[in-house]
Amino acid sequence: MIFRAPFLSPSSRPTSSIWTPPQHLSPAASSTALAKPISSTKPFTSTLLPQKLTRDDKPWLAKRQPRERLSYFLTLFGIFLGLAGAALLCFFEVRSLDLLDESNLCVVFEDDFSSSSLDTSIWQRTVELGGFGNGEFEIMTASDDNLKIQNGNLYIIPTLTSDTIGNTSSIFNGYTYDLGSDCTTTNKSACSVTSDSSTKTVIPPVQSARITTNGTHGLKYGRVQVRAKNPTGDWLWPSIWMLPTNNTYGPWPLSGEIDIMEARGNPITYPAQGLNYVRSTLNYAPLSSLVTFAQSTLFGYWSVPRLTPASSAWSESFHTYTLEWTEDWMRMYVDSRLQATLDIDIKSSKESMFNRLKYPATAINDTTGATVAVENIYSDAGGGWNAPFDQEFYLIIQLAVGGTSGWFPDNDGGKPWTDGSLTAMYDFANAQSTWSSEWPSSEDDRAFRVDWVKMWKMC
Repeated sequence: MIFRAPFLSPSSRPTSSIWTPPQHLSPAASSTALAKPISSTKPFTSTLLPQKLTRDDKPWLAKRQPRERLSYFLTLFGIFLGLAGAALLCFFEVRSLDLLDESNLCVVFEDDFSSSSLDTSIWQRTVELGGFGNGEFEIMTASDDNLKIQNGNLYIIPTLTSDTIGNTSSIFNGYTYDLGSDCTTTNKSACSVTSDSSTKTVIPPVQSARITTNGTHGLKYGRVQVRAKNPTGDWLWPSIWMLPTNNTYGPWPLSGEIDIMEARGNPITYPAQGLNYVRSTLNYAPLSSLVTFAQSTLFGYWSVPRLTPASSAWSESFHTYTLEWTEDWMRMYVDSRLQATLDIDIKSSKESMFNRLKYPATAINDTTGATVAVENIYSDAGGGWNAPFDQEFYLIIQLAVGGTSGWFPDNDGGKPWTDGSLTAMYDFANAQSTWSSEWPSSEDDRAFRVDWVKMWKMC
């Protein structure tokens, strides 16, 4: 191998010196490398300024004009004023909220159903088959089959009367069902019934239970809370509500009714709002014929829907239903204060419970059928502007079935009876194989389950 002397000037190189390419490059590769053209890409353009900026090129250094300074500070002041206004609005809105003073609440009772039997110092069972003014289709019994405590909950369980008396045919003809000494009403017609197919008189086809604090505990202003799980099943009607202890202004509806929660056990597809709705309202009127008018004028029936996801239902889990009640306002909630569903804000006698409904001048007297003048019975009886909700009420928890009061609207969801029919219960009983097949076999799902109940009064 022959190398040329790299550091010798051309004139000093040996004449016999011949340069040869390195052996690791082939002549072709060497020739290609030497033939590659030099890139003609232009260099990047310089970003340097061609000359130094003058003061005119720097307007931020210039002295602001008075108008510019004024607009700047006015903008800042406007922003500050807006923030301050929003803060004050929030402050006064919070201050104006009607809240119960916890320090002024005293416990009336608490029951978490931890014992093996119903605490009779708190609860009394209502036993009758009279329909309770709603034309309901159940017998409220004293049986442990319909009310028991298990799993730390109170269970109110609907059962079929035919399972108790042994056959379905007896419901329709030739059988006398007598509650005997268990019956808690003085109305004997609500204690016993004999089925008769010729008159289509039937024994109520369902048995259930109802408990109240009537005679043990009442409340005038305070708070009631019930944590419960609603039942599933066609035409089931769970409710948590209150009635006046002494009917100060007369029999229902004159002395009022407070419905904390009521619902239907029908499925979500039921067109008149099924088990994905819970509802509450107040009921009162100087005449029975004005109850519907009062409901639609004051607030009507209102509801808290569960629409997301579509399968959600109040029967899927336990929820807390709350009534808060003072001399000045009344509210009902589901689970949270953010779910407030009813707020009655009455500040003067002009907005009294009677005047705010703007009753018509005349109405039909349900007893006599005559047209009579509508008068303010509450002020005439010495009541205040919040009458009839200025008296003591007691608590009721029950599971009813069906009825003719309109709670289940006619012609909706395959309803097997009509409210105006004289044979409504007969028609319902005759469809037992249809609606009972939709009831869950599990008591956990079919029962109205109550986890705990708490009551406080203002003290």
